[in-house]
This record gives sequence, structure tokens and C-alpha cells, in this order.
Amino acid sequence: MKFKKYLMFLFVAALAVMLVACGDSEEEKNSGDNASDDASESTDNGNEENASEELEGSVVIDGSGTVFPLMAKLSENYMLDVQPNVSVEVSRAGTSAGFEKFLQENGTDFNDASRLIKDEETAKAEELGIEVKELKVALDGLTIVTHPDNDWATELTTDQVQGIFLGEYTNWSDVNADWPNEKIQTYGPNENHGTYEFFYENILEEQDLVSDVSLQQDYSTLVTLVSEDTNAIGFFGFGYYDSNKEKVNAVGIDFGEGAVTPSLDTIAEDGDYAGYTRPVFTYLNVNNAKEKPQVLDYAIYVMETANDVAGETGFAPIPEEEAKALVDELKALQ
Repeated sequence: MKFKKYLMFLFVAALAVMLVACGDSEEEKNSGDNASDDASESTDNGNEENASEELEGSVVIDGSGTVFPLMAKLSENYMLDVQPNVSVEVSRAGTSAGFEKFLQENGTDFNDASRLIKDEETAKAEELGIEVKELKVALDGLTIVTHPDNDWATELTTDQVQGIFLGEYTNWSDVNADWPNEKIQTYGPNENHGTYEFFYENILEEQDLVSDVSLQQDYSTLVTLVSEDTNAIGFFGFGYYDSNKEKVNAVGIDFGEGAVTPSLDTIAEDGDYAGYTRPVFTYLNVNNAKEKPQVLDYAIYVMETANDVAGETGFAPIPEEEAKALVDELKALQ
């Protein structure tokens, strides 16, 4: 009897030890799970703290048709990769027409421009109490283009370009006796565009274009007209040539030391194509940027990434130090 009691005692003792061990194991497991949950929560909180602020609303941009491909690409990337709840609307009325929409009450947030803002436009901004910030976004090479079958005017001097668009030459044979005795037809963007103003002021030295020049609002129309006229010669930004190489030829320009063809390697303010190189801009309404976080955020994004995509849209990048300085100035507005 005593022996049976002793066996029962050992069984109860062993059972107690097992129950204690299982309890400890479960406690350790729960403790581990809680630690894991705490770590996960800490990580999640850290990610939330480090993530970019989610913005919403709209950003409205108009202006230069030349700058349009670059700004359209930047806006697409921004909406896809950075702020999907922000709508960035990009239009291309032309630099001058765009400034009219920019310099008014409740005007656009940005105006793209292929020229510098004019004194009268600056005065208008001051009159309206609009603070304007100039952002240099890229470099463009003004490109002289001809029909693909034009195998004679592959190179021109700056004086010859000027003479053609001033009407000093009527036929190609007037430029060079070995060239066809066919009438030259000139094409270009109209007065709404900064490219027209750059050409008029810098290439023609403020002399009037030949009276029968065909000036167009839409760049795609301009490309088509030149591509369909064997005796055509026109001008526009390098990006429109670069995306239509199968339709038009680019003319090499002799600035005095041999002809230089525009390319991403030659377009630079101090490079081989400097004579026809120009900076292009977007102008920011600072008042709007201070009131609408998405406008300022987009401005910063443009200056942080424009150099990365410039080449994709036919532009040469600006120096990195210039871009960084503008980013710092924009961040100071936050």
C-alpha cells in the first residue's frame, strides 16, 4: 500500500514539473511574440515617420511648347512615382501666351519659358503682388531644319541663315550658285513662342522676318510642313528635331571655325554650339507655392530630377551646382 502511495506521489510530482515547464515555454513564446510585435510596430512607425508626406490637389503649368516635352515627362514621373494624388496639368500655349495666363489673379502655378521674362512682365507681376521665381531647367539648341531630300544646304554660316530668313536670298541658287534654282520657303513658330522671340532678337538681331514666312502655333504642324516641302527651311528647338529625325534634317552651323551640328554633346553655353544654345526656364508663382504644398513640392522635384531626364527629351543638362543651388533656395521656402 505504501509503495502504491509512493508511485502516486512520483507521478503527481512529475506532472507538476511538466506543467511548470510548459507554462514557462508559453510565457517565453508570448514574450517573444510581444517583442516581435513591438519591433514591428517600431519599424512601421519609423517608416511612417520617414515616408514622404502624401499630398493632394493640382499643379497647373502652361507656357513654352519647346519646354513642354521635358515638363510633361517630369510631371508623368512625379504623378506615377512620388505623389499619385496630385494632378499635374501641363499645357503649351507658348511662352508669351503662357505669361498672360500666369500673370493674373488665380493664374497658373508655373509658366514654362524658352526665353527670359521681360521687363514689362516683371512689372505686371509686381503690380499684381505676385512673387516670381526663375528656375533654369535645361539647355536647348536652336536647330535649323530642312527637308530630308535637301542634300545641298547641309551646312550654313550664321550670315547665310540670317540672309535666308530676312529674305536677302530668294532662291537656293542665290545662296550658292551650285544649288537648285528653286524658291526657298521659310517656316518657324509664331509670335506666341519664346523660340520665335529668341530667333528674332538673337539670330536676326531684331530685323523682321521675310514677309512670306509661314509661322505656326503648333510644333507638330511645323515639322509636317517642313517634311512635305523639298525647298523648306525652318527653325525650332533641338528636342523637336531629335524626336523627328526621320522627317527632317538638321543643318550644321558654321560659327567661324567650321560647321557644328547640334547634339547633346555640342549644346552648351560654353560649347561648340554656344552661338545657338539658350537656357530654358520654368517660372514659379511663389505666392501659390507658399499656399499650396503640392506646388512647392513639385518645384523641388523638378530641380532635383530635371538633369536626369533632360537627355530623354532633347535637352542638355544644366551644371549640377546650379541645380543644387536652386533646390536649396526652394527648400528655404518651406
